[in-house]
Amino acid sequence: MLTFKMDASDFRKRGKEMVDYIADYMETISNRRVTPDVEPGYLAEKLPKKAPKKGEEFNDIMIDVDKYIIPGITHWQHPHFHAFFPAGNSFPSILGDMLSDAIGCVGFSWAASPACTELEIVVLDWFGKMLGLPNEFLHEGGTGGGVIQGSASECVLVTLLAARHTTLKDLKGRFPFVDDGILLPKLVAYSSKLAHSCVEKAGMIGLVKMRQLDVDEHFSLRGHVLERAIEEDRRLGLIPFYVCATLGTTACCSFDHLQELSEVCAKESVWLHVDAAYAGNALICAENQHYIRGIENATSFNCNPNKWMLVNFDCSLMWVRNKELLTSSMAVDPLYLQHKHDDKAEDFRHWGIPLSRRFRSLKIWFVIRTYGVEGLQHYIRKHIRLAKLFETYVKNDARFEVMGKVTMGLVCFRLKGPNSLTQKLCRMINESARLYTVPALINENYVIRFCVCAQDAMESDIEYAWRIISQEASELLDQRASIESNIEAEKNDRPEEVENNGEFDDVFPDFDDEIIFDQQRSNLQRARIRRNLFMRMVSDPKCYNPKVLRALNTDKPRHKSESDGEK
Repeated sequence: MLTFKMDASDFRKRGKEMVDYIADYMETISNRRVTPDVEPGYLAEKLPKKAPKKGEEFNDIMIDVDKYIIPGITHWQHPHFHAFFPAGNSFPSILGDMLSDAIGCVGFSWAASPACTELEIVVLDWFGKMLGLPNEFLHEGGTGGGVIQGSASECVLVTLLAARHTTLKDLKGRFPFVDDGILLPKLVAYSSKLAHSCVEKAGMIGLVKMRQLDVDEHFSLRGHVLERAIEEDRRLGLIPFYVCATLGTTACCSFDHLQELSEVCAKESVWLHVDAAYAGNALICAENQHYIRGIENATSFNCNPNKWMLVNFDCSLMWVRNKELLTSSMAVDPLYLQHKHDDKAEDFRHWGIPLSRRFRSLKIWFVIRTYGVEGLQHYIRKHIRLAKLFETYVKNDARFEVMGKVTMGLVCFRLKGPNSLTQKLCRMINESARLYTVPALINENYVIRFCVCAQDAMESDIEYAWRIISQEASELLDQRASIESNIEAEKNDRPEEVENNGEFDDVFPDFDDEIIFDQQRSNLQRARIRRNLFMRMVSDPKCYNPKVLRALNTDKPRHKSESDGEK
């Protein structure tokens, strides 16, 4: 028997209080530290070791939220949060999610909740048209359609598994007596070396080879590079079957050359998936739709409204040009097919790994109807304009340089000089707790990623951020000049030591251009500097780990192994 419960009357009271709490949090978020001042394990020390035997008062729960939970939050909606990519959010999205939670349906089939299935179909067609996707990708086009997944990682994995199934099915038709265990190791997939680590992980889960190819000077995967890799692998007896192109890479928001890649994939009959998790949202603005030239030859496409379209997590949209490619590869329980109303929508429910599905389309529907296409376009364009403003500040300061082309809401920049300088600057910025940024490693150049994230970001926020960065850079360079002066004095005082031991260490010996983060050299100066937890919290570790990047370099000569004989 419950010792305490919340009835409808209590819910009305506490629900209104919670709405006020949320609104107050959003309105006053700029008054908080952007990152928390806590150490790992802080929460376990403050909370009881066992769950309460009897129910507690809601007031007591909220007191503990303020005392223990909020102090450990990194505030992604903060105007000084410039790390990762935006975590989309808005009041209409929150309200849509509240209603979805209240309805509490599990939309595994049309009969399980017709509106859940049908609104998703409608909203995905709305969104596809906003992005400029060809009619073949829409439900109303008849051959394709869209579905909501939890994340871009799921979209990549689902499409890779579908491509693998389709390829193996075709191969079994041609070679019926060849075992799957012989065919599977021959499959090979491709992406650029700047693709998100979820692509590599999908290959691992799918038990297929994943080649990550070099990019050009604009950090873009080009068609001739892919074509050469496919030709090389075919000569080795391998079977190319899947390519993941990225529009808006995690490290620097660069764009693979979709037109060229799509032509190669069409010629080679290879599944082409387009991962546009962040930047794809900007396609709602006509001036950005040139990035998807060639999409008519792609097989699937995804973008995340929960990044840059004011929709809260989780919500990743995926479209396919031919839905039969998915429905034939995803297991469908025949028990569901007995529902006579399911004939049209049943397969649609099975375009992903989980059977159970949330009513995510409600929050998208709320957001689109509240802001309208024009309001959302204004929001995207404002973020791009603010990023260009920040780029101007960087370019006008001779101490810095911008890496890559600024096209969306992300600017990658670095201090001129050794990587250790920019690495130290990034740490100083984050330790100040006035801004939050994360690093990336682009072609062995250590950069700081500055992303416009806050929903209501303003020019004053960009000016503030640059002022902090500039101040920290000045302090850093002054320290460096002082250390260099001391080193020069030591050289003059102890010339015999310099002659015997060679050059002195870099002016910041606790940083190493080749081995960074957890593999840094141990020395006294490093021991005096507390490692910053937040510096290591980037969403894609591959983008800043030089050892991983070097391992992914595929320009080395490749040789046919004994196990890779001709089929």
